[in-house]
Amino acid sequence: MLQKFDAKVLMRSDLKSYFSDFAIVFYDDFKKMMADCDIVIAVGGDGTIIHCARHAAAAEKPILGINIGRLGFVAGLETDELDELKNLTDGNYIIEDRMMLEVRLENNGIQETHYALNDAVLARGALSRILDLKVNFNDKNVCDYRADGLIIATPTGSTAYSLSAGGPVIDPSISCILLSPICPHSLLTRSVVFGPDARLSVLASSSYDSEMFLTIDGDTSIQITDKQKIEFCRSKQTVRIIKLKDNNFYEVVNEKLAERRN
Repeated sequence: MLQKFDAKVLMRSDLKSYFSDFAIVFYDDFKKMMADCDIVIAVGGDGTIIHCARHAAAAEKPILGINIGRLGFVAGLETDELDELKNLTDGNYIIEDRMMLEVRLENNGIQETHYALNDAVLARGALSRILDLKVNFNDKNVCDYRADGLIIATPTGSTAYSLSAGGPVIDPSISCILLSPICPHSLLTRSVVFGPDARLSVLASSSYDSEMFLTIDGDTSIQITDKQKIEFCRSKQTVRIIKLKDNNFYEVVNEKLAERRN
């Protein structure tokens, strides 16, 4: 379809056997391919698109998601809308900047930095007991939770796990950090929205030597030790989402949530 609109297509060389009959430029060097392209196109569900979006953000390239999953909140097109790709090659599109989270922690003596478009989830293991979670805001303690875990989300991630945990839906044009507890041990515990310049840190502990894991955007999982400090802030990187259709965020949310109900 892209070649029909005179677009030059670049792909990883490990996909060559699937597309050997097409005039495609294949790359062994992923970083070189990202540097040479103008636009990243990700085909899949939200997980695939979000995974690719982090690579696109690092390479400072805009990304278009084509949904073949169930919901596709961050996708720009559905599979029955591929004729819209003509607008992509003609330059008839807009770009939305989406905020990302920067997550910092020390892991096995090495300082690590990770990036999330949706969320970072700190949670107990499958057979573990409830966790005690201490949250600091700009180095001052602001709230403590007893819960199964904690979701630290971007506005983009507000329609993901955080929504299922009772968190609010936030327009992705707003920059903020959303904190939602998972199954809190209190009826009065609610989600908290922090400003875009907030620096948060979380210390999780358990009286039962429970397993604890930090999961970033659903595909990077790190086991956390008792009272290990994890820091969160807005990243300087942003994801540039391509929009080909004239619909707003609330139309997309209503459409996708209606699909979920069905």
